[in-house]
Amino acid sequence: MAADSVPGRNNAGFTDQTVRQITHVSIAGKQVRVRLSNAYGTAPLNIGAVHIALQSVAASIAAGSDRALLFNGNRSVTIPAGGLALSDPVDFDVAAFANLAVSVYFPSATGPSTWHQLGVQTAYISTTGDFTASAEMPDGTSATSRFVLASVEVAVASKIDAVVTFGDSITDGYGSTVDANHRWPDFLSQRLNANNGSNGTAVLNQGISGNRLLHDIFGPDASARFDRDVLAQAGVTWVIVLEGINDIGIPGALGRPAEEVSSDEIIVGLQQLIERAREHKILIFGGTLTPFEGTTFPGYYTPAGELKRQAVNAWIRTRADFDAVIDFDQAVRDPTHSTRLLPAYDSGDHLHPNDAGYKAMADTINLELFKAH
Repeated sequence: MAADSVPGRNNAGFTDQTVRQITHVSIAGKQVRVRLSNAYGTAPLNIGAVHIALQSVAASIAAGSDRALLFNGNRSVTIPAGGLALSDPVDFDVAAFANLAVSVYFPSATGPSTWHQLGVQTAYISTTGDFTASAEMPDGTSATSRFVLASVEVAVASKIDAVVTFGDSITDGYGSTVDANHRWPDFLSQRLNANNGSNGTAVLNQGISGNRLLHDIFGPDASARFDRDVLAQAGVTWVIVLEGINDIGIPGALGRPAEEVSSDEIIVGLQQLIERAREHKILIFGGTLTPFEGTTFPGYYTPAGELKRQAVNAWIRTRADFDAVIDFDQAVRDPTHSTRLLPAYDSGDHLHPNDAGYKAMADTINLELFKAH
């Protein structure tokens, strides 16, 4: 996951409240730690306490699983504006695909906090008080965003490899069932780790809804965040890139004509990601852009935009310098109308797949790609 969106009008922050967030891990291990982000904060962020536990049901935690997390031996930590805080590792037996509850107490007013707006996972926000160690959360409010929590890291005894899924809302899981972990990176993780026990492959979902290659809007553009979200991640061996459809559609949808780009400009942007991955000996796989004709977002689809998508996909399939091509377009398109999503895979907006569509995307990935490195 990534804490990556600039604070907005729907994110007022917290005061003397606890936020319990559920994360779905991909691998098993014996220790965990968390990374908290104040990347977009304009003032120091005070964290009063952080606990981690196994989720039971909704906001409740499993008996006996709660652990307090420390920061250089301290219960609390202050994160400078723009900074990060990494907790000390704590012994914690975690199984692959476990749901962990991370509870963060904010003792003083945070103001709008760094968040990941499209969490597709319920975050439970308490009434007044520190409930980080409580088995149950008092009735409060909830959200489907992530706040401050940038990552959960699982430590294993032997070296494992990680794959970063790097993209926009289609990688972020827009249109998938909330709390079900049915994004395509989740389905990929299930395939990669089905029989691997503690020697699996970590899957790091670095999708941001609304993300573009060449312009900022909801968080930094793909070029700007590639170092943070890919190159700086521990153990990364592979990255799957699915970026470019928002570069085509957002200028028309949001009335930003000055930000219109050509297919050649998108191709140059993708080529730059290839070069940067190669410098770090990371294998990079290119995903073809999925269909979007008929989308319910006004102004997003145009015939000219479709020609751009076709040009970018042709380059990815035949001329790009990716280490492999993953044909997401072919996996989810309607064979009788190839510029549209297959109805059985359509979330309803004719742009984002549903759970079945995301599973089809994951199923089209050749797992042999993750053996040669």
